[in-house]
Amino acid sequence: MIRIESSANPRIKKAVRLRQRSHRDASGLTLVEGYREIRCALEQGHPVRELYFCPDLFLGENEPALIAKATAVGAVPVECVRRAFEKMSYRDRPDGLLALAPKVARDLSAIRLGTNAVVLVSESVEKPGNLGTMLRSADAAGAAAVVVCDPTTDINNPNVIRASLGTLFSVPVAETDASSARAWLRANRLFVVAASPHADTLYTDIALPPSVALVVGSEQYGLAQDWLDEADAVVKIPMFGRADSLNVASSATLLLYEAVRQGGRRAATGNR
Repeated sequence: MIRIESSANPRIKKAVRLRQRSHRDASGLTLVEGYREIRCALEQGHPVRELYFCPDLFLGENEPALIAKATAVGAVPVECVRRAFEKMSYRDRPDGLLALAPKVARDLSAIRLGTNAVVLVSESVEKPGNLGTMLRSADAAGAAAVVVCDPTTDINNPNVIRASLGTLFSVPVAETDASSARAWLRANRLFVVAASPHADTLYTDIALPPSVALVVGSEQYGLAQDWLDEADAVVKIPMFGRADSLNVASSATLLLYEAVRQGGRRAATGNR
């Protein structure tokens, strides 16, 4: 087992550099920090290359079993003293576990949809926290896939993984441009529902067919006009206060669970 006592160790410096997208792209690796996030990656069969741990920061008694599981599937275990681990950590309150793992990279052509598929599509979402929360909601609702169009944030950003609680590894996710996404949705015969605060129809007033794509846009600009023009339906979420729109992750969650409600838990039973 490797033990690191200096925050100037080259392994520590390598991990810190992975906070930057350029280094993630060059190395093909990203950071996965936290017990639940690493556990999710392992449970989904996502490889872990290196697992850094600091017993002084452990929050419970399950950490050794997780380290053993990661080591059994090929991860290099690296014990760190507290100051070295905290140099790598990007959390305010680290729990003493951080992994280096290959980036998630999936093309649309690799996603296979079953019957009654619910797909979440996001366009130009800017904030890692919002994208991560949308992945978490998609996982909870049993969505068949998440399609990230014209991304302005990297799906492998460590803060996306953190906000998703590791569900980046459990939900099929693909990055593409909007035109390719629309072509893929049509090829898969999905009914496309676009969300817009300027729509006339409430999201609860439309009957959703068994296979549906729910499309949300950026908080600043909303959806591009092409999405609104080509959608099968455009819906809004009612607003009764001073705000003119919801956080995009909140909007996505409402739409996903409306699909679940109308389908009698269809999303949660048949796609992944």
